[in-house]
Amino acid sequence: MYFNVRVYGLLINEHREILLSDEQVQGYRFIKFPGGGVEFGEGLIEALKREFVEECNTEVEVLSHFYTTDFYVKSAFNDSQIISVYYLVKPVGNLNFVTKTDLFDFEGKGDSLQSFRWKKLDELQPEDVTFRTDQYVVELLKTAK
Repeated sequence: MYFNVRVYGLLINEHREILLSDEQVQGYRFIKFPGGGVEFGEGLIEALKREFVEECNTEVEVLSHFYTTDFYVKSAFNDSQIISVYYLVKPVGNLNFVTKTDLFDFEGKGDSLQSFRWKKLDELQPEDVTFRTDQYVVELLKTAK
């Protein structure tokens, strides 16, 4: 058993929509917030900025900490315990990624696919994301209005 530290960005645009990431990895489809794993030797904010550049080709500024997992979560992919840290972020400059309107609207083929969608915060529901921690963050977002 080991810990798997993840970091995610909550990017909300001027229309009060939040960015969601539709992904498919090894045939498994899921919806989450943009972000991913913290690499050894990296700080949380450094990792989040790297993930946004890698996934979204967009630099972000971290505005504030939003939530850190405070209950046990087992990884869906291995035997690790997931610790997720969420930050509110804003883009530095232009958004350099394409957004879609349909679920899992991937371009290309491969083992790892990703597309992005905006979802209105007022319409966001826990079932709109796959993982338990993200679902909890949705509940927190709805009460933070």
